[in-house]
Amino acid sequence: MKKYVITCEHAGNFIPQAYCHLFLNAEISLQSHRGWDIGALSVAQSFSQTLKAPLFQFNTSRLLIEVNRSLHHKDLFSCFSQQLNCEERQHLIDTYYIPYRQSVTEQIEKLINNKHEVVHISVHSFTPILDGNIRHAEIGLLYDDAHKAEHTFCTNWQHIVAEKAPYLRVKMNYPYQGKDDGFTTSLREKFPKHYLGIELEINQKLFGFYKVNEIAHYCLPISAQ
Repeated sequence: MKKYVITCEHAGNFIPQAYCHLFLNAEISLQSHRGWDIGALSVAQSFSQTLKAPLFQFNTSRLLIEVNRSLHHKDLFSCFSQQLNCEERQHLIDTYYIPYRQSVTEQIEKLINNKHEVVHISVHSFTPILDGNIRHAEIGLLYDDAHKAEHTFCTNWQHIVAEKAPYLRVKMNYPYQGKDDGFTTSLREKFPKHYLGIELEINQKLFGFYKVNEIAHYCLPISAQ
């Protein structure tokens, strides 16, 4: 039986009081896409309610620590948190990074152990323009194209969106690659069977034209709510 797990790694731009001194002149960055994925949490919450799926959200800004990157990744800490020494960085890992990722991992493991197939949808948003280049899609589905079940799921998902909102362009592995370093990538390695890890990328321009519940409906991977 298929079970959904919804996550939102860039749900907010909160900075704990102990680290506010690192961000004294960073308000613009925190409010921008650098600080969080605008609109992603609202869609994730709607998915969770509709699919009756657990939701895991990380409300602390990725500018403090990036939970969607591996521990060895160069962007684990931003230019703001790189000011911290090794001990302070390890404290961030132990206090924020590991507990978040472990809670998601344990939920997936529990479902798999109970004979379920897990579809993990990690909800993100992306900027309409990056480095002067316009992104030519409203929705991106990121997956491992060598993973047959993920490919089939995303192909069906693309058709479902087309039925509900044919004017929305849905692209596979766009604007990023599903095999790039990320939480779903690491979970595929941990759970080679009975796990599908899909990143949903939503163009932030949609939040200027549609209500959140409309966007969530268009993006939902099932035909009817």
